[in-house]
Amino acid sequence: MDFTNFWDDSDYALKEYVSEPPTDELIASIEKELGYKLPASYIAMMKEHNGGIPVNTCFPTDEATSWAEDHIAISGILGIGRKKPYSLCGEFGSPFMIEEWGYPDIGVVICDCPSAGHDVVMLDYRACGRDGEPAVVHVDQECDYEITYLAPNFAAFIQGLVNEEEFDNSEEMKQEDLRKVAAARFSPLLSELCSKVAEVEDIESVIRSICQEIVEEKGHFSFHADERSMLMYDLQFWLYTKSYPRTTREQYLAVYDKMIAFGKDFGTGGYAPAFITDWLDARLQEERIVETDGILSFTASAAQQLIDRLNAIVISSPKGIGNE
Repeated sequence: MDFTNFWDDSDYALKEYVSEPPTDELIASIEKELGYKLPASYIAMMKEHNGGIPVNTCFPTDEATSWAEDHIAISGILGIGRKKPYSLCGEFGSPFMIEEWGYPDIGVVICDCPSAGHDVVMLDYRACGRDGEPAVVHVDQECDYEITYLAPNFAAFIQGLVNEEEFDNSEEMKQEDLRKVAAARFSPLLSELCSKVAEVEDIESVIRSICQEIVEEKGHFSFHADERSMLMYDLQFWLYTKSYPRTTREQYLAVYDKMIAFGKDFGTGGYAPAFITDWLDARLQEERIVETDGILSFTASAAQQLIDRLNAIVISSPKGIGNE
């Protein structure tokens, strides 16, 4: 392929994805760590431009996925390395997605997607073995890790990428998620927890208001590591430990997904366990959450700060959120 005008080398792409061309020694060590031989076409491409964000980020499909009816989208292509966050063995690389997010161990995560972890593109070695030429598949966490075939090999996948302008349904997806956060039913557990709150007026509307802002900002309903998502992590922990005050770390991590992550109607459809443990570890380090004899709780001051912030949202939010 002629890679002229293939890459979008924005400041973000250069910071998060693009590494120096890999040496043969680095390639060998990455392959050993992953346990798979990387495709020759991928290695050749990375020696010219090691990871990055392509100009064309969509791939047509014959099957619907959680992303769209007729295509999937990628955020970037992971390069060969460990230093950049979005490289094969980087902070958010293939081992992280398989070990922390639970993606099937069928090969190598090669592309991340705009859903912030809820779907990925992988090299699939099931048919060819660890040293063969892998197919390229889409793996959808929101549909119980459903696998959708994309291309027979990496080169065909790259050649099949098209511009997002051919499939611009982002506004439609955003509006669908806005309707969800405004009116969808809460999970039984979240409804139970909200019913026991007296410190914040109409806590359900507050939750909907925060989630509405998340969708407006991101274009879809998901929690990541942004400020409003961290607020939602705080809020869910406060709600749960208020009703179940003798909660251990293990108990909370086990029950977390029953509130919003897999909350059916009002839910994100998935979550990254590592984001929850990272949030919890950060709050413990900040001493906003304390652990006493294995029991977790907000400090009194941290809980009051959260309550004050939620009540401020009540004052500033438009009336009627969630009551359409």
